[in-house]
Amino acid sequence: MKTVQPSIKIENLHKTFGTKEILKGISVSVNPGEDLVILGRSGTGKSVTIKCMVGLIKADKGSIEIFGTDITKVDIKELNSIRLRMGFMFQNGALYDSMSVRQNLRFTLKHHQKDIDDAEIDKRIAEALDNVGLSEAIDKMPSELSGGMVKRIGMARTIIVKPEIILYDEPTSGLDTITAREISELIVSVQKKYKATSVIITHDMSCAKITGNRIVILNDGIIHAEGTYAELEQSKDPWVRSFFN
Repeated sequence: MKTVQPSIKIENLHKTFGTKEILKGISVSVNPGEDLVILGRSGTGKSVTIKCMVGLIKADKGSIEIFGTDITKVDIKELNSIRLRMGFMFQNGALYDSMSVRQNLRFTLKHHQKDIDDAEIDKRIAEALDNVGLSEAIDKMPSELSGGMVKRIGMARTIIVKPEIILYDEPTSGLDTITAREISELIVSVQKKYKATSVIITHDMSCAKITGNRIVILNDGIIHAEGTYAELEQSKDPWVRSFFN
């Protein structure tokens, strides 16, 4: 039986800022098509972990294999070629305020695929907006969008390049309960449609329950617990149980 190579494989990841040790030897793998949730309270190293995955932060020690290549050992050209196969949804949506929704999506596509023609651009923009349920927002400016709409457009900008891996940094933060649930369900539908491997950073237990095939919980720079939502909910560990109270 053929062994499946993980899309992401992190071994013994360490990161220190000044005198503060944020990551103290994290090891975790994510299989193709899996939705992994990284859960933890503020300051536990969740966002640092995914920023290391795309090379936005340089790890002090350890390896990060993406598609079988250790990105801690490659030059910027090879790192960028790997990044082109990944999507990153930032916490705040990260749209350019001076550009319309259409221009934001167009800019992203042209950045990824320099030789793409206008007809294909228009088709991909329409498809991405349709997939997040915001076709009518195509000519709106970011200032005209609600918080939930900004998250959806951020999602459209992430999926428009058809990434094999999508990293979500606190996708439901700052949203009301209903909108947060809609975004969580959108993450699941995008995963099913694109068959992407996803890593979701969150402290929102509802988001974790809806999106995660598997959950790892960080505490003080290490993986404290791992399992499905149902398994962790039944944990006897008082610290793990505190997330479910």
